[in-house]
Amino acid sequence: MRRPIAVRGPVALLITTLLLGLSLAVPPETLAHAANTSGSAPVSADAYWTPQRMRAAEPASVTRSSRAPRSAADPTPPSHPFDGLPQVGTFFWTDGTNTGRFCGGTVVHSPYRDLVVTAAHCLRSPNPKRYLSFVPQYHDGQKPHGIYPVDRIYIDQRYYDLGTDAGARWDYAVVRLAARQDGAEVEEVTGGYHLRPYPGYDHRNVRLIGYPGNSDTTHPKPLDCTSSTHRYTSTDPAAPGDFLEIACAGYIGGTSGGPFLVQDFTGYALIGVIGGYHTGGDFPDVSYSSYFTLDTLALYLHAVRGDTPAGPRQASSPN
Repeated sequence: MRRPIAVRGPVALLITTLLLGLSLAVPPETLAHAANTSGSAPVSADAYWTPQRMRAAEPASVTRSSRAPRSAADPTPPSHPFDGLPQVGTFFWTDGTNTGRFCGGTVVHSPYRDLVVTAAHCLRSPNPKRYLSFVPQYHDGQKPHGIYPVDRIYIDQRYYDLGTDAGARWDYAVVRLAARQDGAEVEEVTGGYHLRPYPGYDHRNVRLIGYPGNSDTTHPKPLDCTSSTHRYTSTDPAAPGDFLEIACAGYIGGTSGGPFLVQDFTGYALIGVIGGYHTGGDFPDVSYSSYFTLDTLALYLHAVRGDTPAGPRQASSPN
């Protein structure tokens, strides 16, 4: 059983009440359910993910070409490596072939201080995910804020059922973490960002952070870039929907799950994660995100409440 919610002041109480009220208006069949994972105990996860194993981990999926079609007359904002932010980190796990995998994620504010948002395509596969854990501000083989085993994964049921193309509009996941070995919850240690549904498509200054890598080269540091976003309406009938689009150079395979951040009165708010259209894009200088809506908020509320787990159905798409 989860411990009682620690509400921070009257504003937080009002927000929590409104969110819970909204959740009652959403039909149950449209809500995602939690999926149990095979995460290990904190000590074994911490011991398993040595600097060498984290550096050797490969992206959860690599779909991007190494070349981009943008012209020299339309320069792409550059990205640069840095040591990262405490609220942004990397999920690590081993798959059915015992290959280390990784994908980005971002800590968001929540009553229990234990939620991270990432891309659904990173964690949708039913393959085993051993030692599945989150490392905030991972860089250079380091775990500066410790390691947090995954408790449950929440993905919209439509994404499970439709697959990564037809379900691209729901390519986000909310992940509930277990406490660190000393009992600290992730947000208590790192802080978090507000999750913002219906953020609008046009933003002048969006910070895009991603952990790039492929089977040949894994960067020891995340990439940082500031650029603008706008609406992209898919022309691919197999992957319908409207998505956030951003131009930033160098976001090769592996950057999935990385955040789209905009400044607000609290610092930053999360308005997207690299994913959605073609699981984040076909080329390294243009990235996408599913658009956050009431569905995203409903998913968040399921994670907060710890609702009944569910997983992929047998008739779901194989992609």
